This record gives sequence, C-alpha cells and structure tokens, in this order.
Amino acid sequence: MNLRLNSEFGTLKAVLMHRPGKEIDRLTPYNKEFLLFDDVPYLEALQKEHDTFSNLIKESTGAQVFQLRELLIRVLYDQKILLQLMQESLKRSGMVHLAEDILERYSTAECAGILTAGLKVHELRRKLPKLNAGELMEFAFVISPCPNLYFQRDPMALTPGGIIFSSMRMEGRQLEADLLRTIFENYPDFKDNINKLYPVAGHDNPPSIEGGDVIILSQKAVAIGNSERTDEKAIYHAAKMMLAEGTVERVYEVHLPNKRQFMHLDTVFTILDENLVLTYPDAMNAVLQTSLYTLKEIKDDKVHIKREVLKESLLTVLEREIPHLEILHTANGNPDYAMREQWFDGANVFAIGPRRVISYNRNIHTNRALRNMGVEVLEIPSSELSRGLGGPRCMTMPISRSRV
Repeated sequence: MNLRLNSEFGTLKAVLMHRPGKEIDRLTPYNKEFLLFDDVPYLEALQKEHDTFSNLIKESTGAQVFQLRELLIRVLYDQKILLQLMQESLKRSGMVHLAEDILERYSTAECAGILTAGLKVHELRRKLPKLNAGELMEFAFVISPCPNLYFQRDPMALTPGGIIFSSMRMEGRQLEADLLRTIFENYPDFKDNINKLYPVAGHDNPPSIEGGDVIILSQKAVAIGNSERTDEKAIYHAAKMMLAEGTVERVYEVHLPNKRQFMHLDTVFTILDENLVLTYPDAMNAVLQTSLYTLKEIKDDKVHIKREVLKESLLTVLEREIPHLEILHTANGNPDYAMREQWFDGANVFAIGPRRVISYNRNIHTNRALRNMGVEVLEIPSSELSRGLGGPRCMTMPISRSRV
C-alpha cells in the first residue's frame, strides 16, 4: 500500500478509524476539561452512530476500513513494542516502574484497552494487591484515557511526499500520536511503505503539529495551518522535508486566529473536488497571513528553503492553485444558520470521492447547499458524535485514494 495521497477527494480506497470505547465512559462533568473533551457523550449511542458511519463508508465506496484497536493488538504482540508504549504512557503519573508488572498480569488485548481507555489505581490493585500508589488516590488514573482517539485525523497526515506524524500540542493527547506512529511503523501492510517527513530525525522534543492542519491543495502544493495546535517551527521543518523529497513544490503556511472555531485549518475549509471548496463564511477573511515555502537549493546534502510572506489573500492563493475555483459557504452563507452549523463542523465534511461527501444530518442547510451544487451528500446521525466538536473529516484518516 502506497502511503501517500495526492488529493483530498480521490475515491476512497482505505481509511483508518477508531470505534469509541471505554475511554468515553471515563468522562465526567468534572474531569472532561482535564481529559481535553468538551462534553459527556452517551457511549452506546455514540457507538451506534459511529458504526453507521463506518458501514456507510464500506457500502458507498467499497473501501477497506481499518479499525485502530485491531491493528494495535496485532502490533502489541511484540513485547518490546508493548513495553515501550506502556512505559511512555505511565510517565505522566510517575509510575513507569509498574510497566513490567502490568505486562505480566494483563493480556495483550487488555493492554491495548489500557492504552486507549486508561487504568485507575483501584483497577490495578485487583491485579497488584500490594500496589504502592504513592500519593495517587484510589480513583486516580495511573494511565489517562484517550477520549479524543475517535478523531483519527489529528495524530498524523498523509501528503504527496510522505507521512507527517503529529507532535500534539496537548500533552494529554500525545499518546494518540504515539499509538498511530507505532502502528504504521510496525504493521506488516504499512511499515515498508513509509516515507517519514516529520518529526525530523534527532528532534527529541519536536514543535507541535496536528493532522487537522494539513490540507492537500494538489499533488504539487500543501497548505498547513499555523494555529493554536500547530507551531511555525513545525511547519518550517515539515515544509523543508516535503520540498527536499521533491513531489511537493509549494507549502503554504496559513496563519489562523487563535479562536476555538479555527482550531485547525480543516475547520476553515475542505476541498471536495478539483474545483470546489466548502468554507465557513468570512473564514477566508479571518486568515491573518499566508506565507509560501519553496525550495531554494540542495547543496552538499544540505536543504535550503525560502519563505515569502504573501501580500495576497488565502482566497487568491486557492484560486491560483485550484483552477476555476468555486466557493460554497456553509448554510449557503446565511449568517445565523452558518454560525449554528459551524459549531457542529458544517465545513468539516468527509470527501469519499469527487463531489461525494459524508456529512452530519443535523447540518441541514449546508447539506442542502451542497446538493444544489451537484454534490452527493450521504448523511450520518450526529446527536452524540458531534459532542466532541469534530466532524466526519476529523474522525477519519484516509490512507489510500484513487489518484486524480
């Protein structure tokens, strides 16, 4: 499997998803902010909606849907990999010394569940009755859960030149990126097809970058959002690696306002076809600045790139990169409906083919506007899925598309 993508809308062939599990049931009104989540969803209903979503992808495209848990268990049968991940996940609580004890007493599948859904002191005490938990209370987490894990777009990004493995802004979400990187670097179908662009070798504490900020404009151009989750230094290093690889010739750094509705670039716009972009009204005007990275030279094995601050708007950049561009605003531009539907990621639809998207059923005005533009809109239930404040694109990591 060639782990590169040259578009955002080529017909989907394979995608990675995560069915929400026990990690969601760990959420309470009192810990949700600590666990970086916005609400307290009802797990059973959430799972039913997610199952509808993944089944719709299979039925409408014939694409292979990889489930993270299944891949993770397969990779964790390697005890060295399992020990390394367990030790890393225990650092936050200062309980790294318990890693080998946990591996001895839990099965591989149970360990996979611990890494995604977390482990509390009183739960571990059932296996280790003489556990010395130090200052941790009985209901404290020895390993914190990953309730955001069903948002598979954030921990990595596939580009025309290779893979960007995310360095997450929030410490509590770094385990998500570690899990995906471990899977891709060790799963038999993936490991021999990786060209790692980021993090750069030798960078032990790389600047943050998240997959939701990476959008493929064309085979030759990629846009990366400089947002509250992605740093300028990370964009520079990722651009340098992409330009050195040679497939991508232009990397745009899009400076976003530090506001919740602009958390990632894919909440500002998504590309649905060769000439069609869906965006939140006024989002293009809210972009503070756009910069362009291009290759200057490669001399003595050293890569030199140049950065130019553009005087033109993001819209002008998109019009240059996407010939005959058509812009569609969420809710067809109605300010009240657009504001309401943007709260539930109206612009964050998932393209499964040219002018074919999956969208939340609650975003009725945006879906109607899409259909009026000739876009096939497949709707999924969203009462619980939307509580995480991420859309269908956020929940998917496409790993293979037809070339366009």
